[in-house]
Amino acid sequence: MSKPTSPESASVMLQVRGLARSFGGVRAVRGIDLLVRAGEAVALIGANGAGKTTTFNLINGQLRPDAGTIHLAGHAIGGRSPEELFRIGVARTFQITATFSSMTVRENVQMALLSHDRAFAPSWRALARRADRAGAERAMALLAEQGLDAQAHRAANELAYGDLKRLELAMALASEPRLLLMDEPTAGMAPTEREPLMRSALAACRVRGAALLFTEHDMDIVFNFADRVIVLDRGSVIAEGRPEDIRRHDDVRAVYLGERGAFLGDKRAGANDVDA
Repeated sequence: MSKPTSPESASVMLQVRGLARSFGGVRAVRGIDLLVRAGEAVALIGANGAGKTTTFNLINGQLRPDAGTIHLAGHAIGGRSPEELFRIGVARTFQITATFSSMTVRENVQMALLSHDRAFAPSWRALARRADRAGAERAMALLAEQGLDAQAHRAANELAYGDLKRLELAMALASEPRLLLMDEPTAGMAPTEREPLMRSALAACRVRGAALLFTEHDMDIVFNFADRVIVLDRGSVIAEGRPEDIRRHDDVRAVYLGERGAFLGDKRAGANDVDA
């Protein structure tokens, strides 16, 4: 396998400029600028209410921005629906897994493939029947990539939680993503399951030349897997840089030291997680 292109030399996949969104009198996102290159992993972090989820929802099309632009590989995508974005290569996983619990593991991935391929049917049952016939080989390849091929015929609701997270990742990869958004990917997972999931996601993105933007409450995951870290506070970017630089950044330390010292990996705080 050829060595993946380094993020520093890769092309810009996601570029956000001046992104803003208010809810009534509350300015949730205030003129955010960010970019993520092909093959790069960027962590978007901050305390509860910092604006991370709103930023994700704006990029993913669940919300429309009040101002600003969003470009994917140089093409404007702001204001498009999540369905449209999924079909052009913007995939997302959620803090709470979103799968079809009564369907088999393979059928879940087949449904994602059908959605990406714009396959339609007159009813839910007809679509389920079509999923049973469609894309079995492609689905099995995605499941094998996540180590789930041996569980392909099990119902999704029978999977352990860590395997559900892997299934959700396989479904996201069905869109052949150029940008993968992962919202709290390791939430609820056992500590021993967290790093393998992130290694798998990062490897999948680099093989595909996709960009990875993720939020995360486990700072070990952030500092071990992110090429760069962007820190939000009250809807604004207060710091950006390599993980080792973020640990030492004065503004970040001013915001997060004290009871949230663990945010920076300060073991004296007695914890390693922070509310997202």
